[in-house]
Order: sequence, then structure tokens, then C-alpha cells
Amino acid sequence: MASPQMVWATALMVLLLAALILFFVIRGALRTTSMADYALGTIQFSPVVVGLSLAASMTSAATFIINPGFIALYGLSGVLAYAIVLPIGIFISLVVLTKSFRRHGETVKALTMAQWIGKRYDSKGFAFFFGILSLLLITFIVLICVGMTKVLAQALNVKEFYVLLGLVVFVFGYMMFGGANSMVYTNTIQAILMIVVAFILLGSGHEHFSQGVNGFLDRLAAVDPALTKAVNPQSFLFRDYFEIIFCSFVVGVAIVCQPHIITRSLLLKKESDVNRYLLTGIVVEMLFFSVVFAGLYARLAFPDLTLNGARIPMDGIIPAYVVQEFPVFLGLIVVMGLLAAGLSTLEGLIQSLSTTITSDIIEPLADKALGTDEKRARRLVVINKLVIVVLAVVSVWLTHHQLVKPNLSVGIFAQNGVYAYFSAAFVPVLMGIFLKDVPRIAPIGASVAAVVIHFASYYGGITWYLQETVRNPAVAATYAILSSVVVGGVLYGVFRKKVGL
Repeated sequence: MASPQMVWATALMVLLLAALILFFVIRGALRTTSMADYALGTIQFSPVVVGLSLAASMTSAATFIINPGFIALYGLSGVLAYAIVLPIGIFISLVVLTKSFRRHGETVKALTMAQWIGKRYDSKGFAFFFGILSLLLITFIVLICVGMTKVLAQALNVKEFYVLLGLVVFVFGYMMFGGANSMVYTNTIQAILMIVVAFILLGSGHEHFSQGVNGFLDRLAAVDPALTKAVNPQSFLFRDYFEIIFCSFVVGVAIVCQPHIITRSLLLKKESDVNRYLLTGIVVEMLFFSVVFAGLYARLAFPDLTLNGARIPMDGIIPAYVVQEFPVFLGLIVVMGLLAAGLSTLEGLIQSLSTTITSDIIEPLADKALGTDEKRARRLVVINKLVIVVLAVVSVWLTHHQLVKPNLSVGIFAQNGVYAYFSAAFVPVLMGIFLKDVPRIAPIGASVAAVVIHFASYYGGITWYLQETVRNPAVAATYAILSSVVVGGVLYGVFRKKVGL
């Protein structure tokens, strides 16, 4: 349990952070009069600011809170996957896709990923399909809510359900108003705080290196020899190099095809800003991804993964480490940084998902009933707020279930949903950016194949990788992405020739 000093200090800092966020939300809301303003903003942002916003939104509670728990359980094999291979895939994809996507996004004036795909392939049905698929991103919202709830509940000594309710009401509440105009500012503040916390967490285990790297590895081996191996056959996620390297790289390349990541470049007003934006985002992200290493420090702090005689759930390992191992002042800064890590991505997800549901699901269905011009714009803004309320209710329900009965970790639940989404988006984005005269059946067939193969593999237990009680969604996503590329490529070749004839 946290000390009384920690409880009061955390409560005070949470109130100050909330006040600061509300200041920027109110400032942004005054400039938000339409769905376009909510989605893309009206302010010309510095590329460094947008780059920090990208880094903050890409790095969520998963990177700072949940993934280090996997590292605490499974050791260096997880570090290799999550801190080295996955980021390499992400950075390559980000550089290759961003500039081209931005040019196409500027041309078609898309507010969401679904709109971009629908306009690129001239298909309202395909846009609607991706609007429905975007509902899978709720699983990531749940992951972030779990991580933030665990941190605050530990620091405030309050029951998790009450913390969850407070978080959801506050965050979803202010996201009803500010949108992109406020989000870039709040993300920048959060990114700066996360940078500070990343250095604190990475430096928190310095005493374990008193006898050098070999001494550190010896300490880990004394707890469990498997923690020091490049592969961990006893784990559910890092059993061999296929999972650690191949699957992590494939997922890293495709992960950029999430709306709150790839559409971030549309906030830039000038093409000349893109390089500075990418440089800022990637450098800061390299630091953020390395934070998972703190999971090894947590394992040395809790060798048997228990605290006061009770077993620590995987998602609670980092929150317990922060509360138990840090003095009040440092612990307070870290708690705020962990909250910032969650808030930064949560804001982006709420903004992009609510915009998608409003613009790509509800607007096409309602159509003429919404009216025209200014009346239509006002009604869509009101509908978007109602959508956020519904998302909040669903998020509370799903998050509470994951807090009470997780399947090892909420990370598995979130990966299954999110990986299915970007597996379906990968080929349409790739073809839309790099190919001309694409027959519509190719990206549609690829997307449908990706969704079917991902869930069929995961729930059908295809190959021995997916037959344990805890299954690795990265394996199912790899099957889905590769199959999608093959299906899309074959359909493109066959039907493009026919069109050419």
C-alpha cells in the first residue's frame, strides 16, 4: 500500500494535472465548430510539437505499464521483441508510409482512415466496412484504462472500480469538446513528462549494475535462468525466433496503419515539416520503447512476483514497483508520467474512433436526415459527443471485466482486437499509396481475408503456436497480414489485367 504522504501528494498532483488539461481543452474547444476542426484542428502546429504528439500517442500504457509486466515474467526475450525488433518495423513503416499517405490525405481531404480508404477506392461500402472494423480499437482503450486504473489505485489506495469510473468520466468528458486543437497541446505536455519518467525508470535499477552487465545478468539468472535467454520456451509469447523476430517485425510494419498514428501527419500544414516531424517522433519513441527494460528491475524487486504474501497480477507489477521502490517525490513524478502515457494514446483513440463512428457509420446511415450545410455540421458535432458517451459506458464495462478476470493480461485482449484491425488495413493502405488503377476487389478481398484469417487462426488454434490457454495475437496477425498480401496481390494481378484488356 502507498504511504499517506504518497496518497495526498498523488491526489494533489492529479487535481493540478486535471486543471492544466482542462485549460487546453477549453482553449481548443473555442476553435472547434465542425467535425473537420475536431478531427484535424484549425491551428498551425510546429512539426516538433506534432512529432512529440505522435510519440506520445504511439506510446501508451501498454509500453510504460503493461509490456514491462511481460518482461518481468519472461525476461530478455521480451526485451528483444518489444524494445528492438518491433520498433525497427514501426520506424521503417512510419518513414515509408507517412509522406505518401499525407499527400493522398491532403488530396482527398480525409478526416479518418475509413474515409481515406473509401475515397481512395471510390467505395462508400468499403469505407463503411472500415468504420465497423474500427470498433475493434475499443480493446486498446480498455488496455489503457486498465493500466491507468492500476497505477492510480495503487498510489491512492482506492478500489479499482471507483478509480476507473473517475478516469473515464473525466477523460471521455473533456474529449467531447477539444478534439485535435487541444489534443496536440496536451500530448506535448504528456510527452515531455513521459521523457522525464522514461529516464527515471531506466535509471531506477542502476544499483543492479554495480558489478557490470554480467553481474546484472547473474542476478536475473539467480531468480530464473530463462530470464537471461534470447528465447523463452516457457513463455506464451517469446518461445522462438519466429515469434520474437519475424512476427514482431511484421506486426511493427503493419502497426502504423492505425488511424491515430498514420493520420497524425495530416495535422502538418506544410510538406517541408514532415522530416522534422518524423525525426522528433522517432528519436523520442526510441527512448519510450526502451522503458520496457524496467520490467527486469521489477522482477529483481519481486523475485517471486508476490507482495505482502499476495501474488501480483501481471498488469500490476509496474504499479507495485513504482509505489514500493520509489521515494514519495520520485514516485509522484513517475505516477504522473505513467498517467500521461495512458492519457496521450487514450485521447488519440477517443478522438479518432468517435470521429470514425460519427463520420463513417452514423452519417452514411442517417444521410439526408442530418440536413445540410451548417445544420448538418452542428448535428454531427452533437452526435459525436453522444458517441463518446456510449464509448465511455462500453469502456467501463469491458475494463471492469479485464480488471477482474484477465487472461494473463489485458495486453492479450487488446492485441487481439487491434492487430486484427491493422492487419485488415495494411494492404489497402499499401496499394492506395504505391499503386495506380487498383481494381477495387483487390484491397477489399485482402481486408476480408485478413479479418477472417486472423480470428480463424486465433480461435481455431491453427498451428501449435495458438493452442495454449494464452495465445499470441502477433502470430495470428502475422498469418493474417501475409495471407492478405498474397490474396491482394493475386486479385490485383488477375483483375488489373482484365481491366487493361
